Amino acid sequence: MKPLLDIRDLNIRAGDKPLVSNLFFTVQPGERIGLIGESGSGKSMTAMAATGLLPPSISVSGSIELDGQQVVGAADRVMNRLRGVAAAVVFQEPLTALDPLMKIGRQIAEPVRRRLERDGRRASKDVVQREVRDLIDKVALPQPERIINSYPHEVSGGQRQRVAIAMALACRPKLLIADEPTTALDVTTQAEILKLLDQLVRETGMALLFISHDLPVVADVVERVIVLKNGIAVEEGPVGAVFGKPQHDYTRTLVEAARLFDEALGATGS
Repeated sequence: MKPLLDIRDLNIRAGDKPLVSNLFFTVQPGERIGLIGESGSGKSMTAMAATGLLPPSISVSGSIELDGQQVVGAADRVMNRLRGVAAAVVFQEPLTALDPLMKIGRQIAEPVRRRLERDGRRASKDVVQREVRDLIDKVALPQPERIINSYPHEVSGGQRQRVAIAMALACRPKLLIADEPTTALDVTTQAEILKLLDQLVRETGMALLFISHDLPVVADVVERVIVLKNGIAVEEGPVGAVFGKPQHDYTRTLVEAARLFDEALGATGS
């Protein structure tokens, strides 16, 4: 089976500073992969490179094939066809990703309309609005009419993240890239968003690339993990094996830190 995302010898640099070095990994259709590491380990840079979203000041070499299309050096028109169709991204803080001056219903409607036109279907107002409501239901947003007519700052952080997920799903991508999607949320809302992502990925058959520094979060939603340290993959394997019996010192440090944090939370009753 041909990988949906095939990254080979990826190198990302900012001037003379290496950000990601000699990275190799694949994501198969329907597979769920975790990319983990501390802040600055190159996780988000890898996701941005995979979707052609890095700024011109960042240099990229190697090979990134997304749904059979070479991303490195691809023209904007090529990437515009791939984004949303081959892959869609849910970012860490949706308030910065959403248009603050546009009502939420209209923001969800835009990718719905593009997908209908892409598929050769008539994007009438009634059809678009029906699909917007279906997406709002799918991501379990309460009071749909209020959400549709609200601006991003008028809803909670968890609701904004659900809106961002709805927008990502609107184009029915083959790969969903979730870049630290729960970091800015409280623990209860984190759990709800993780449950939602798990459910949606299972229902749609999408592949998932889940990026996080939080090991327990990753363990809940992926099957395989890649551990990055300073832009270098130091360990890779099934999530149970890597977290249960880590081979690299860095991974052992991450696992131990997560264990101590969980113990501290338990001791305080949080």
